[in-house]
Amino acid sequence: MILMQLPEVLEDVFATHSEPNAIFNALLPALCDVLQTDRCFLYLRNPHNQEGKVAYCWRRSTEIPDVIDSEWSKEPESLAAEDPLFSAALEAKPSVYVEDVETANPEVVNLAFERKHFGHRALIHAHLCQDGLMWGILQPCIFGQPRVWSESDRAIVTELEQRLTPLAITYVKTVGI
Repeated sequence: MILMQLPEVLEDVFATHSEPNAIFNALLPALCDVLQTDRCFLYLRNPHNQEGKVAYCWRRSTEIPDVIDSEWSKEPESLAAEDPLFSAALEAKPSVYVEDVETANPEVVNLAFERKHFGHRALIHAHLCQDGLMWGILQPCIFGQPRVWSESDRAIVTELEQRLTPLAITYVKTVGI
């Protein structure tokens, strides 16, 4: 697979760091700057025992909720039924670009669930999957207003899915449970 050239600030993250922890910590604020988003988090999970956590979260301001989890926990059995975005990730479907949670198709977004747990208005639900297994979700998002995701935004996220999935797997296998 031919890798596309990411914006320089993102390429620098991969050139400067090699360990998943260092890459994830450096990448989220840089990605928020590139995409002009308010928050970006990385949910990592072990698909073999359905345990996960939001291991990394960067937000532009302290007024934006921090969703980081300190402990690995079992995913609720009802989660896939409650959250169509999570269900899509579990099924290793293509990532989802939501321009406005307020007007999105209910088959794609559970508005009440998004409001209760995340509070964002627009988001990218980027699925980090390999061999039909979901190892993580990268989620840049916007608060307070809708957002049309450009072709450039989509190309960047698609490339990051390819680069981050092996790192997510390494992280879960070495740091996770």
